[in-house]
Amino acid sequence: MKSVALLSVLMFGATALHAQQPAAPAARPAPAPLQVPNPHYVSIPMHIDVNAPVDKVWARIGKYCDIGEWGIPNCKILSGEGDFGTVRSIGNEILVAKTQYSYTYTQPVRDGVTYNLYHGTLEARALTPTTTRIFYTLLFDNSMLADDAAREKDIANRTARFTKMLGNMKILCEGGTLPPGSLAAPPVIPSATR
Repeated sequence: MKSVALLSVLMFGATALHAQQPAAPAARPAPAPLQVPNPHYVSIPMHIDVNAPVDKVWARIGKYCDIGEWGIPNCKILSGEGDFGTVRSIGNEILVAKTQYSYTYTQPVRDGVTYNLYHGTLEARALTPTTTRIFYTLLFDNSMLADDAAREKDIANRTARFTKMLGNMKILCEGGTLPPGSLAAPPVIPSATR
């Protein structure tokens, strides 16, 4: 009789444990297909050394619209206070990351234009108490360009343009003034009609 009672208790306990087990999670739906099925991400890392301490360098070039002085003229803050989510007038670029001596921005998705995931990062790193290395890194997908030759030409053009901006930053951080014509033309914003 004890063994029957014990068996009943064990069976009840096993049934109760089975009843408490969570149901298997429902299968997740498959993710939507990528807008660009075969992206080709490229990174363009650039840098320049400056004879000035990192605090002085970042104070001179690190505000989100300082690009108007060393890169592309007429930058204005469209929304925000210079922190996450701030939008500047150059390409409607959005600030997405920020540290003491760096920031990263992206460009918005535009109607009718394949998004290339463009991001840019500006960073200053102290090399010594009196010298700084400024980094500018671009990341984007160039798979939508016609062929390898077009991709290489695009990379070369971007590298030349941003290397010039790094040179401008160096001049300003070391106390110089830029010669006339040093700033780049505003970027061409893709339109849905292209």
